[in-house]
Amino acid sequence: MKKSTDSRQVSHDQKVIQRLRDDADFASEYLKAAMDDSDEPRVLLIALRRVAEARGGFAMVARKAGIERESLHRALSGKGNPRFSTLAAVAKAVGLRLTVEPV
Repeated sequence: MKKSTDSRQVSHDQKVIQRLRDDADFASEYLKAAMDDSDEPRVLLIALRRVAEARGGFAMVARKAGIERESLHRALSGKGNPRFSTLAAVAKAVGLRLTVEPV
């Protein structure tokens, strides 16, 4: 099978990143869906990492959140164990807010 070289083709991941960057409502729903996966809490960290990458990159998000870039990478890794204050600061830095609602 020949791979297309059409420059208009965009991968699914690229589309998601573009929507995360351009659409705050989509980014919010994306994180809500990740939080709903209570069996695997790392899903939220990975989703927040993707949102941070899409909405300014790690250096800018870390600066706005008031934490070191390396600490942000560690906190949002699959093995991260960030404090709530870190998650809240990162969410705020990307233009979102963590909330609680009834089940």
